[in-house]
Order: sequence, then C-alpha cells, then structure tokens
Amino acid sequence: MTDDAGPVPADVADRRAVERIRGRPLSRTWPTSALAAGSRVTVVRDVNRDGPWQVEFTGTIDAMGAPEPNGHAQALDGELLYWVTFDMPQFDSGGSGPYRKAQIWDRYLRAEPEPEPEPEP
Repeated sequence: MTDDAGPVPADVADRRAVERIRGRPLSRTWPTSALAAGSRVTVVRDVNRDGPWQVEFTGTIDAMGAPEPNGHAQALDGELLYWVTFDMPQFDSGGSGPYRKAQIWDRYLRAEPEPEPEPEP
C-alpha cells in the first residue's frame, strides 16, 4: 500500500488492517505486568488437546497492539492476548495458514531468557 509519502511500513499496514477488521483501534496502553514488546517467546502447544498450532515455534512479542484482556469464556482469570510475530510462517492445528503473525493467548507463550552478551575478546 502506498500514498504520496511512499510505501507504508508493514507494521503500520498490519495495524491498519486489523483495526479495520475489528472496527476499533488497537490499544497502545501496555499493561505493567505484561511481557515487553520485543520479548522472545516460544509458542507452545496445548497439552490437553491438539492445538492451537501444529508445532512449537519461536517469535517476538509485537508492539503492533498492546496486550489486552482475553474475553473468551475459556480464558483464565486475568489472561492476556499478545500479538506475536513468528520467526517463520506457521500453520494452525486445523491446517490453515501460513501465518506470520497472530494474537496468542498468554497460556501458549513461554518467555525465553535474554541472550547473554558476548564476552569481549
């Protein structure tokens, strides 16, 4: 998508598309207890069922929209939804995809430790 100012960055285009679909803006207010944007995570499978993804994989918490409360009836108390950008495109457990980014329930995220800085030579 372009305009007179040139190409629109992918993250801005993604945000606009999601807001258009949802019919409301994504929150920009980051909860204090939430994982920070840029945090590395592993998206894990549900141990009690086949899903929601085909395999475990890594990604990064995306700043496109702040984590928001999960209003689903099966959500855990206080569970958040995070936007995660995947390192590689992924298919969900139903075979749909590939997806490069998705909103992921808190329970399916495992925070990865920050990498140790390389020692000075």
